[in-house]
Amino acid sequence: MSVLKFLLTLTIVSFSFVNYGQEKYTISGYVTNSETGEAIIGARVYNDSLKVGIITNIYGFYSLTLPKGYHEIAFSYIGFSPQKKGIELNKNIELNIKLVEGKLLNEVTVTGEAKKHETTEMSTINLSMNKVKSLPVLLGEIDIIKTAQLMPGIQSGSEGASGLYVRGGGPDQNLILLDGVPIYNANHLFGFFSVFNADAINSVKIIKGGFPAHYGGRLSSVVDIRMNEGNMNEYHGEGSIGIISSKFMLSGPILKGKTSFMISARRTYIDILARPLFNQINKQSSNYKTKAGYFFYDVNGKINHTINKKNHLYFSAYTGKDKFYINDEFKYYDYDSTKYRYSNSDAGMQWGNQIFALRWNHQYGPKLISNATLHYSQYKFLTGFKDKEYYEGKEKNPTVFNSFEYLSGIQDWGGKLDYYYYPNPKHKIIFGIGETYHTFSPGIATTVYQEGNTKQDSTFGSTKTYSHEFYGYFEDNFMISKRLSVNYGVHFSNLLVNSKYRASLQPRIAGNYILDENSSIKLSYSAMTQYLHLLSNTSIGLPTDFWVPATDKTPPQFGHQVAVGYTRDLGKGYNISVEGYYKTMKNIIAYKEGASFLSTGKDWQKIIEVGKGWSYGGELLFEKKLGKITGWLGYTLSWTWRQFDNINFGEPYHYKYDRRHDISLALTYEINDHIDLGLVWVYGTGNAITLPIQQYQQFIDPTTSNNGYGYYYGYGGTVQYYEKKNDYRMPAYHRLDIGVNIHKKKKWGEATWSYGLYNAYNRQNPFYLQYGYLKNDFSPNPTKVLKQISLFPVIPSISYSFKF
Repeated sequence: MSVLKFLLTLTIVSFSFVNYGQEKYTISGYVTNSETGEAIIGARVYNDSLKVGIITNIYGFYSLTLPKGYHEIAFSYIGFSPQKKGIELNKNIELNIKLVEGKLLNEVTVTGEAKKHETTEMSTINLSMNKVKSLPVLLGEIDIIKTAQLMPGIQSGSEGASGLYVRGGGPDQNLILLDGVPIYNANHLFGFFSVFNADAINSVKIIKGGFPAHYGGRLSSVVDIRMNEGNMNEYHGEGSIGIISSKFMLSGPILKGKTSFMISARRTYIDILARPLFNQINKQSSNYKTKAGYFFYDVNGKINHTINKKNHLYFSAYTGKDKFYINDEFKYYDYDSTKYRYSNSDAGMQWGNQIFALRWNHQYGPKLISNATLHYSQYKFLTGFKDKEYYEGKEKNPTVFNSFEYLSGIQDWGGKLDYYYYPNPKHKIIFGIGETYHTFSPGIATTVYQEGNTKQDSTFGSTKTYSHEFYGYFEDNFMISKRLSVNYGVHFSNLLVNSKYRASLQPRIAGNYILDENSSIKLSYSAMTQYLHLLSNTSIGLPTDFWVPATDKTPPQFGHQVAVGYTRDLGKGYNISVEGYYKTMKNIIAYKEGASFLSTGKDWQKIIEVGKGWSYGGELLFEKKLGKITGWLGYTLSWTWRQFDNINFGEPYHYKYDRRHDISLALTYEINDHIDLGLVWVYGTGNAITLPIQQYQQFIDPTTSNNGYGYYYGYGGTVQYYEKKNDYRMPAYHRLDIGVNIHKKKKWGEATWSYGLYNAYNRQNPFYLQYGYLKNDFSPNPTKVLKQISLFPVIPSISYSFKF
């Protein structure tokens, strides 16, 4: 029996379990934060006597159908005081709950939480924003992606980078969603920070396997990020001033209790700090001026409007940009030495994202709600230079003009319709459809040269590609018995590109069997299809990585993953989970040997290889959620491979980020209400790299070599011989980060000073390796050695933040 036939049979059988003979009614409503009015995602609604419950969705909505009679319903969420409501259920009841936030997490509060062993979710991480903000980070810049890297199964790539490599996958295989809209480049500062401002974020869910059917389009992970909706009741603000950047967030009511807003902005000031240096340099010469700089900024915004009890509108927006620039101006006398001539050169690169989403949430009744979304997403990378020469006052009419521009990017327009149906406590059904119109600009170069009245220009590289991606899905979270529950479904997708259709049917299933009141075993299978590829030469997500579509010549990526796990609640806030997985990836792409994004004269499809990959391993996560000391210990043991017909002689080789061992320890210690400490220690096996095993001088045959002036013979350049790809390991990576936060209450709110040490014991971790000569060896044939280049020594940081 095929997987699809099995899922269809399960669907038919599941509804035969519904008891239609007993009179039942439904309790439904929204769970919100009493202080801000924002929806609480993932709150637990539970009836202990019947042992049934549900988790609120991304809009804070719940629906629980119970037999007629009296019931006590418990509402809880971590960090909030739980509430119990006694209800005489003799009709459908709408009950909205406002939970009160509590600073300390006690056992009573957490007892009401959905325990890991009770749900079908596996390979899933929910990040607490309070935890993210309390851990020490590079240069004091809070980053949710760097916190995610501390979880088992997720690797960072290179030193300090904010990329995600999940269970052997590449950076393009992560579906990163901001309020349901894809973000295509999540990096600031050449990959060292992510684009997500923690002050604007409400929740973060990371899924590494066992993917629910309502997610699609990527092979390795889903990072579902939801922005704050804004305070419905009063104005609230927070911000910070750090070494790298400053940021500010403001939220509050537009119409109290009905409409709220949130806006958050962040900007670096590296370019501003550098200006005095360049001003001093420019004072040294009257003929030469230069300036250079780099900055990034991002702005998040959201409006939340309640039309009535059954209709809500949400508008989300994000815009961000990185820019590096350099300008040189040289003044000199013309040939006749009677007037000045100017030479001006501008060069640089810039990249950024823009997203917009308009959502309408409608409640049809106590059991059914829908969400209609229109969305736009754009990522664009631009680099180049402009050189011109002109006489004084003639800048707009240069005598010589020369320019080069390289553009790549992707633009999406899309819409989707999702339905959430709660027929009874045994079922939570989600289904929907959607469509996205993609426009790809995969490496288009333009050159212009003009001298006097003579002008030459050309455009070359890849042309724009357009595609339509359609999808639909069905998903049911079905509690078969008090011990056994499954989440099963199917995701269907279809791509239209260059008049060619590609279709894919992707079954998903995850099961949970409760062994006892504290433990369970879980099993999942997922089939995934991805119609996008990322061409990359780099390890830190530089903007020179660019997106390309599956075409009639380049097939889409396919992936399958099986995972099995065991989880146990140990009591008093302790939890342990162990998972093993096996994943295959087909039709992944890579540059041909020697090719890169600089190969602008060729269509990208002519400079790539198509191959496959696979990964397997085990993960351990031990968590402590209660008490003054909280945190987790994660460990990953894994193997990751790649294989291409024309790379490494067709033999399998270790993926660059194949790390045998990864360990992460993250702890916070709340000394008192005013001081808390954070500690992070990480260890990882060194990255796999390719090094030559021999080198020799190339001999030039005098009978065939001619340099234009006669025959030349002797030795040419150095030739290096590589035996296998990625057959050498860099030294292991490890470091310790320490931070302390000192809070002080003010009349207007709260102020916090944060101090940190990144790489506290000054470990010289490898960033890359290169060959050099032995120090102080001045012999005619100096000894050549392999040298390690390190990037970050011990780095202190300080920042000031405030809330009001």
